[in-house]
Amino acid sequence: MATLCAEVVIGGTLAVLVVLAREHDGLPGSTVMIVGAVLAICLLGVLLSGFVTAIAVMPALSLARWWARRRGRADNRWRALAAVPVVSAALVAAFGAVAALGSRSLAQPLTYLGWWAALTVATAPATVVARTAGGRARAGRGGRLVRRVARNAAVAWLGIAVLGSAAYGTGLVSVYKPPRLSASDIEGTWSDGRGGSVELAADGKAVADGLDNFVWDGTGKDRPKDCEGTGTWSSVKDGDHVRGVSMRINACELVREWSVGGTAKKPRIFHELGKPGSGKRYVLTKLTKKQAEQQERRRHGGHAGAHQH
Repeated sequence: MATLCAEVVIGGTLAVLVVLAREHDGLPGSTVMIVGAVLAICLLGVLLSGFVTAIAVMPALSLARWWARRRGRADNRWRALAAVPVVSAALVAAFGAVAALGSRSLAQPLTYLGWWAALTVATAPATVVARTAGGRARAGRGGRLVRRVARNAAVAWLGIAVLGSAAYGTGLVSVYKPPRLSASDIEGTWSDGRGGSVELAADGKAVADGLDNFVWDGTGKDRPKDCEGTGTWSSVKDGDHVRGVSMRINACELVREWSVGGTAKKPRIFHELGKPGSGKRYVLTKLTKKQAEQQERRRHGGHAGAHQH
C-alpha cells in the first residue's frame, strides 16, 4: 500500500505538470480549494491502494506461491513478478465483462490492452515490495521497509517537482493560456469534424448545417440532434478580448454559450456536455478560408448528386 500510495503521489504530480502545458480550464484559485483537493487526492490514494492491494497484489502473491509449491521450488520475487500480468489480465477480463454487460457493447481491443498494460506496470513494483515485506514482517522488520519506500518516494517526488518547476520557470515549457481573440477572429466557419458546421458572419448572423444540438432525453443523457437553420451570434467579451460566444439557432431551439479554447493559430469554441465537471465537450474548430471553401464545394457536390439521383 505504501508503494501504491507513492505511485499515486508521483503520478499525480506528473499529471499536473503535463496538464499545465495543455489546454485546461484553470486551477482552483482559492487556497482552501487547493488544500481540500490535495487532501481528497491523498484519501482517495489510500483507499485506492488498499483496494488494488486486495484485488491485484495479494492474488499475485498467492498465485506465485501456488506456482512455486506445484513445481517444488522456492518462492521468490521473480515468480511474484511473473504472476502480475496474469492477474492483471484476469481483472481486466472480469471488469471488462461487467462494463460490457452494463453498456451492452464491447470496447475496442486496444482499450483492454491499455488497461492491462497500465495495471501491470502499476502493480508490479508493489507486488515485488510486498513479496519482500512478507519475509521481513515475519522477522519483525516490516516497518523499516515502509520507511524506506516513503523515503525513496519523497526523494523521487522532490526531484520531479524541482525539474518541473525549473522547466516552467526557465520558459522551456509554458503554462497554457486561452487565446486572446477579437470579434473578427470569431467570424468564419467552424466545424465539428464530423460534417456539422456553423458559419458566423460579421453582421451577427449564424447559419448552422448539421450542427449537433444536445437535448435532454429524460434518461439522464444528452442526445445529439441535427441542427440546421439560421440564427444569431454575439461575442462574450472580457475587456477587449473575447472569452466566449453566445449563439442562438431558432429553427432547432439551440441556445448555447460557447467557451474559447485552443490556440491563436487554431482556435476552438466548445461547450460542456452532461453534468458540470463531466469533462465531455462538444468542440468546434475554426476552418481556414481554403478549408471552408473545400467543405462548401463538397456540400454542393453532394446536393447535386442527390438531385440527379
